[in-house]
Amino acid sequence: MADDRDHADPAHAGRLHHVELNAADLGTAAPFWNWLLDELGYERKDEWDGGRSWVFGPTYVVLVEAEDPDPSFHRDAPGLNHLAFHAASREQVDHLAEGVCDRPDASLLYEDRHPFAGGYYALYCEAPEGVKVEVVAPEE
Repeated sequence: MADDRDHADPAHAGRLHHVELNAADLGTAAPFWNWLLDELGYERKDEWDGGRSWVFGPTYVVLVEAEDPDPSFHRDAPGLNHLAFHAASREQVDHLAEGVCDRPDASLLYEDRHPFAGGYYALYCEAPEGVKVEVVAPEE
């Protein structure tokens, strides 16, 4: 059933509306995305057999189990490289980095350069099934 967030908001024209991610195994991928998106302030939007979604303001993220579970995704191949989110603070980036290190389903990337791997303060991690996630802190 559609709600107001399923339609475009002219006040946010040009900004991201939603992202849909396919997972080879929803049971493996969903716990990570649920944790991360909850930490970033998203709320659960919908849940159905084979999928989940989370919403934050006018933007939502959808995770569905792929019809073809061939796990040939690689972020260096043509297509999606990574998803980047805004963080509320450097403290939130640090908290998320600690959380990633405690999780068996994700890994911190560029540990030797963390948290300045991209030249600015951010978390870089790999989610289940290889999607790279970045969470960027504001300037001090």
